[in-house]
Amino acid sequence: MTLIKSISGIRGTIGGNPAQGLTPLDIVIFSSAYGKWLKEIQKTEKGTVVLGRDARVSGEMVESLVSGTLIGLGYDVLILGLATTPTVEIAVTEEKAIGGIIITASHNPAQWNALKLLNKKGEFLSSSDGEFVVEIADKKQFSYPGYENLGEIKKKSGYIQRHIEMILKLPLVDTEAITKVGFKVVIDAVNSVGGLVIPELLRSLGVREVIELYTEPTGIFPHNPEPLPEHLSELSEKVRAEKADMGFVVDPDVDRLAIVDEKGEMFGEEYTLVAVADYVLKNTPGNTASNLSSTRALRDVTESYGKSYFASAVGEVNVVEMMKKHQCVIGGEGNGGVIYPALHYGRDALVGIALFLSMLAKEKISVSELKKSYPAYSISKNKINLSDNDDADDILKKLKTIYSKFSINDIDGLKIDMPEGWVHMRKSNTEPVIRIYAEHKTMEEADKLAADIIENIKKIVSLNK
Repeated sequence: MTLIKSISGIRGTIGGNPAQGLTPLDIVIFSSAYGKWLKEIQKTEKGTVVLGRDARVSGEMVESLVSGTLIGLGYDVLILGLATTPTVEIAVTEEKAIGGIIITASHNPAQWNALKLLNKKGEFLSSSDGEFVVEIADKKQFSYPGYENLGEIKKKSGYIQRHIEMILKLPLVDTEAITKVGFKVVIDAVNSVGGLVIPELLRSLGVREVIELYTEPTGIFPHNPEPLPEHLSELSEKVRAEKADMGFVVDPDVDRLAIVDEKGEMFGEEYTLVAVADYVLKNTPGNTASNLSSTRALRDVTESYGKSYFASAVGEVNVVEMMKKHQCVIGGEGNGGVIYPALHYGRDALVGIALFLSMLAKEKISVSELKKSYPAYSISKNKINLSDNDDADDILKKLKTIYSKFSINDIDGLKIDMPEGWVHMRKSNTEPVIRIYAEHKTMEEADKLAADIIENIKKIVSLNK
């Protein structure tokens, strides 16, 4: 069993012993810690917390525990039931709530679940706020009010439709152009909440034919739910067999979007944001941002419009902070996460789909042709295992010296920018591992960059012994 507590929430496999797996006791403790954060840091002793969940089998159980704990702390709870992560984020601001919790383990397999914590802006907690929640959960210092001050549970439906309506009203979403083209689209919603919203969104946008794969929200994932090429063979085959224009796949909570072209080949998660940003910049020029591990292609596209690109530490909250700081018109992460501030500050696969289709319809171009129009990069993802005695921080410090002739960014691990590529190294917070991401114009060259870094790490480790 696994339990991971971090600044972004609590995540783990269901069952086992407390503090070793995600048990009912751990869920109550962490929900209580979030409640204390609402009171002490956000200074809200009363108010409503929005609660939504993906379709995991454990979702209802977790929902009951979280809602019961929050009303026990004196807060009202608005239960949306099955809802996407971006839908819950939007609901927080629409309801003028004091916060929100999304019950989802994102791309993790079905045995996992998690709590994603939101502030009153419908955005993820900052690093300092997340650290406060983790500290309180560890100390278990809670106090609950008497019966006369208990909160209430309320339920509300219709937010999926409201989310779609908000997307349709965006100036850059062109339903007329989409309808005129008459797209044929295959979707894979991995039997989670995407199945409740994506078919309806596509039809509302004017897509002529929607072919559905795994759109029943049973929570029984038909394949590994992370939208990576090795998990999407069935979607690719369906696109080819149906002679569809493209295929869309999302993760269980619908904040990541991956695309398959008309040939059944991957468009690339990294290029979801690149394409959407290209369309947004063409119509509303401005700055962009993504995290340090995302493709350089976004920087290239941004600079082609005479604007500036900014890189943040890894994590959605860090990207959002960077976007606000530099007034970015579009941003996100290279895992297929599109953040479009004109709608809200959160990764949203639904708005990504709407903007992508609008671009294709107006440019009168196929998905494969669009991909060829962008700078070609490949990312190699690796890791090296360390012993418990190895000091990851010391290793990164020495690598910084070795590669000092290149541009260095150390706000999150160590990123080395070279003329033709880059390498980003981050130590794991949960295991003795350094993760290594390398990008170059070909996968062979990206692999070589990573291999060189790994070889230098081995030399450093050897010399330290």
